Amino acid sequence: MTSKQRSYLKGLAMNIDPIFQIGKSGLTPEITNAVIEVLEARELIKITVLKNCMDDGSSIAQILSERTHSEIVQVIGRRMVLYKQAKEEAKRKISLPK
Repeated sequence: MTSKQRSYLKGLAMNIDPIFQIGKSGLTPEITNAVIEVLEARELIKITVLKNCMDDGSSIAQILSERTHSEIVQVIGRRMVLYKQAKEEAKRKISLPK
């Protein structure tokens, strides 16, 4: 992903609300599976890590990115933005700049 594409996605992410909150139970397989489903439907999601979670935002973002095969757009404190292009062209909602 180029810096221009990342910047474009950051701009889009400013207007969306967090979909998931990761709490004290941490990153469970259920959350990972739900993130995979939502990424396929929306392509761009924002996730919040609550204060009672022992892990920090960047480590959870890294693990989620690996498990969901998505790209980390940005991590600011306890908020992260992930992007994954939809597999089917008909479902794609975001077209990245070249």
